[in-house]
Amino acid sequence: LVLDEPAAALDVRAEAELFDRFVEITADVTTVLVSHRLSSVRRAERIVVLDGELGRIVEDGTHDELLAADGGYARLYRLQAERFAAAGGGSDG
Repeated sequence: LVLDEPAAALDVRAEAELFDRFVEITADVTTVLVSHRLSSVRRAERIVVLDGELGRIVEDGTHDELLAADGGYARLYRLQAERFAAAGGGSDG
């Protein structure tokens, strides 16, 4: 199953409901989720970060592993979380 930006048009609450249900129904299914919204992928078993210019994998791991590595994923995640909080959305993470 491949999902490409399935929550792009959803608000935060609807996105959370979508992904709660998504996790339930895909428990035994291999899935690929394409998303620029990193809060959407943080619960994934494995996150693969691609470099669009190089066309290759530049980071690979769990959300916690990628945050600990403090690479591009961690920088983008912090940036998105800061923007979300500044917009009045509270903690995203």
